[in-house]
Amino acid sequence: MFEALIGFAVLIVISLMGVPLAFASLIVGLVGFAYYRGLESSVFMASQQIAELIANPNLVVVPIFILMGELVRRAGITDELYELGEHMMGRFKGGLAMATVIASGAFSTVCGSSVATAATMTKVALPPMRRFGYKDSLSAGTVAAGGTLGILIPPSMPMVIYCIFAQEDIGKMWIAGIVPGLLMMTLFILTITIMVKVKPDLVATEEKSEKKVANSGAMLRARGFLALFGTVLGGIYLGLFTPTEAASVGAFGAFLFSLHRGKMRTLKEYRDVIGAAAGISASIFAVASCALVFSQFINISGLPFQLVGLIDEWQLNGLMLVVAISVLCVFLGMVFEVIGILVLIIPIFLPSLSAQGVDLIWFGVIVIILIELGLVTPPLGINVFTVKAAQPDIRLKSVFMGVTPFVFAMVVTAALILFFPVIAMGLPDLMR
Repeated sequence: MFEALIGFAVLIVISLMGVPLAFASLIVGLVGFAYYRGLESSVFMASQQIAELIANPNLVVVPIFILMGELVRRAGITDELYELGEHMMGRFKGGLAMATVIASGAFSTVCGSSVATAATMTKVALPPMRRFGYKDSLSAGTVAAGGTLGILIPPSMPMVIYCIFAQEDIGKMWIAGIVPGLLMMTLFILTITIMVKVKPDLVATEEKSEKKVANSGAMLRARGFLALFGTVLGGIYLGLFTPTEAASVGAFGAFLFSLHRGKMRTLKEYRDVIGAAAGISASIFAVASCALVFSQFINISGLPFQLVGLIDEWQLNGLMLVVAISVLCVFLGMVFEVIGILVLIIPIFLPSLSAQGVDLIWFGVIVIILIELGLVTPPLGINVFTVKAAQPDIRLKSVFMGVTPFVFAMVVTAALILFFPVIAMGLPDLMR
């Protein structure tokens, strides 16, 4: 156990020094395993684990959905989604910010990436919000927070990785994320309502009279997205497609949609889209496979099973264990990115969670939400820095200040699901 704790400390230190998490976890895992079994066994173990993960057929869904997201971005569907959100919420004060939340949630359903959602919505939503007198703190904070919906609302790539390691059903996990995702969107909109009530100067008072909110064609122009959304997710929930089949159908549909929009007509476009999808996929596989090597070092150290003994000794019940792991995830989220956290904590705590009879789908939804906090909180705050990179003239302090109220909304969402599991598990149980 002592050796494992040293390994964790070294991993955190070298990651903070700027070493990518994939390399850091591979190095620590190799050295740690070699400490117990020798260098030759360590190298054999690492090559075997990496090969098995990459050859896992369930992971095929990851690059296909990423390709689908890149094709949707290329088609420029976000403008229609933003217009649809504005049509729905434009009559309210702060309606453009509310529309940004709705558009971010909708875009994330076919994108699956928080960073991509935040970057895209920064370009789409910030200019009109600035034009109508929104303070940068509210507009940028809304975009950064809205991007976090990308790993909760299906299809979510972190959920896929979680299910691979926890050996749970991907389709069921995605279904479990729907209601929590909608709940978080609702709380985000409520947060905006409270913010503009408490600080009216966050939004120009002339907003409603100047905007064209009665645009009856908004739904019609978003029909392409609605059809793609209904086909992909509806097919999964109705049992017509497996997640991999749905990903293939979605990617092909996104390709046809892009062609209809006049995109994907040149070799350069194909090279850009395929290159971007391949790069993101390679990054995910690298982190997951190298973290798996690290987890083997943790397993051989005996830490997971010693934790089971400690939990029995301290008489912790399942709820207390989940709360403790959740707190740990919040702190890890300030240092590591989403997938790295998942593949580090699951092998360690899986025996303890199983021994306590914890529903791993319910637990996964809670963990995903709390890891989202790391996307908008210092020092990593990748969504915040993404907004800053996409809009360089905005102050980093303004983004962090603006996103703070949404952090509380995310904590409330996690707490509600923690104490009322039916929020996450009601729909999967209903469709069983």
